[in-house]
Amino acid sequence: MSLAFGPLARWQDYLELCKPKVVALMVFTAIVGMLMADPGNVALAMFIYATLGIGLVASSAAAINHVADSRIDAAMDRTKLRPLPSGSLSKTSVLAFAGIIGAIGMAILIIKINVITAVLTFASLVGYAIIYTMYLKRATPQNIVIGGIAGATPPLLGWTAVTGQVEANGLLLLLIIFTWTPPHFWALALYRKEEYAKVDIPMLPVTHGDDFTRLQITLYTVLMCVITIFPFLTGMSGWLYLVSVLLLNAGFLYYAISLQITKSNAKATNTFVYSIIYLMVLFAVLLIDRYLPFIS
Repeated sequence: MSLAFGPLARWQDYLELCKPKVVALMVFTAIVGMLMADPGNVALAMFIYATLGIGLVASSAAAINHVADSRIDAAMDRTKLRPLPSGSLSKTSVLAFAGIIGAIGMAILIIKINVITAVLTFASLVGYAIIYTMYLKRATPQNIVIGGIAGATPPLLGWTAVTGQVEANGLLLLLIIFTWTPPHFWALALYRKEEYAKVDIPMLPVTHGDDFTRLQITLYTVLMCVITIFPFLTGMSGWLYLVSVLLLNAGFLYYAISLQITKSNAKATNTFVYSIIYLMVLFAVLLIDRYLPFIS
């Protein structure tokens, strides 16, 4: 077993604590928020500091999540090899690591960016690592809906990093991720239902059954499809975005409805994978559409 920062500690374990794939997607949406807030006028230094600060705090929240979920991670097949349940790292090591990178990230945001971004980023850390992970996740089948607000904040954080204030378009970007989160996560929960039941986590398929969960996935997908049209309706985005998002939404609706009709675990996995691709492409198109006038 390795000790914190000791000679046997593997950097891969600390990287895994940061949930790099999840954090990378969050940081990407934060970058899109920055670049859309004031196209063509984002200072390089500010961009680097904001990206680094948001990324470090998000990674800190992910590491705290590893500690809070270490017991249930040990009982679930997909998580039992994580650094804590496998014994690669101790809780003390992980908490020290989370505290250091979180403090560095907050210092960067306070000193180099602005206070409102630092406050919102810290609130997101508390919302995800403490309120969601330590309470909501174990308390209610609506955990992912209520707690989803914390995971939806990165594009708003990017927006406030540039503008220094909370604005309607930044909130709209947040709302897109907020409505995307339930169908994204419940698709995974359907596939992993037995594991969640084994560790007494009241995910929606465990408490209300598969059919009800599939219906909720479809309803939230419809709501998400409506919300994602608003960037075009408000003038934040143009026709390229509208055409792209209509195609993306058609794909998501196909998966959601197919999942409801077929009741297949394979479809649940496909829906989960598509949801990740969907969000990445949607935010990429948002950015491309926003910058087309500057390119042409």
